[in-house]
Amino acid sequence: MFKLHVEKRDLKEALVPLRESGKVPAVFYGPKEPSTAIKMTLSDFKKAWKSAGESTVVSLEGNGILAEVLIHDVDLDPVTDVPIHVDFYAIEKGKKLTVDVPLEFIGVSPAVKELGAVLVKVLHDVEIEALPKDLPHKLEVDIASLVTFDSVLTAKDIKLPEGVALKIKLDEVIASVYEPKEEVVEAALVDLSAIEVEKKGKEAKEGEAGAEVADAPEKKDEKKDKK
Repeated sequence: MFKLHVEKRDLKEALVPLRESGKVPAVFYGPKEPSTAIKMTLSDFKKAWKSAGESTVVSLEGNGILAEVLIHDVDLDPVTDVPIHVDFYAIEKGKKLTVDVPLEFIGVSPAVKELGAVLVKVLHDVEIEALPKDLPHKLEVDIASLVTFDSVLTAKDIKLPEGVALKIKLDEVIASVYEPKEEVVEAALVDLSAIEVEKKGKEAKEGEAGAEVADAPEKKDEKKDKK
């Protein structure tokens, strides 16, 4: 189990200076736990978050605090993506939990390697149920059985640790492959005769326009003669 040292936090404490000091404000709560404000070192939390994710139990310890929790929600700075607030959910010992666990696809698919197929990951996580002590950090899925373009992997192909049960249908597709299709682009047939005719027509119009410009001075002279 991952351990994270925390301290109780005064709700009147200014959050900006707290974050500037390298700490992150947080709170933990649960069905039998009152909401408790805490704080912890940002670097320690990031390590726990990376290792435990949101499906593995973390033990909060320090200042009279001892609670087993799940990382429930993490607020990130919109610019830097740095955690600025964390919600922990305090679990009940001996009671099963329902959580989403990420899938990790491993192995090599013959269809992809030898036939040039494209791997499609339909699901990236699945819902499971287990006791807190049995919650896995991730579930591995071997894609070696994707041999032909018709191959698919379903939920029943996931190898579950002892004490873990899926909460989705066993026939639900989690990954598949497909054969890439080459798009044939037909070149438009060019009618050269039409282009030639259009070109000639354009030249004729330009010639007429030139003639009109050339005639303009003569017409002006005619008006002078009439005077």
